[in-house]
Amino acid sequence: MEYILFIHNNNDKPTSSDQWNHFFTEASKSGLFLGGSEIANQIQVGEKRVDNITNTVAGFMRFEADNKEAILELLKIHPVSLQGGTLELCEMPKSDD
Repeated sequence: MEYILFIHNNNDKPTSSDQWNHFFTEASKSGLFLGGSEIANQIQVGEKRVDNITNTVAGFMRFEADNKEAILELLKIHPVSLQGGTLELCEMPKSDD
């Protein structure tokens, strides 16, 4: 199953480069991490306006695992979580192609 992690920008304290380096090292070693990115500068397309998602979401990461518990264990050392912020893990069901 694939998962997407939304990284909210509501930390109590700033993250450090050491925390990020440690997390990315462990995420890479786990074999679960598929990549991600910071996000910014939202442009809305369509007639209806919604709240700017980049006011609350700073980035995303993708993971793949047979058991989401392995991802949840890895997220215990995620810098945003360590600094009191919110991470939101969502399943990405496979589509029938």
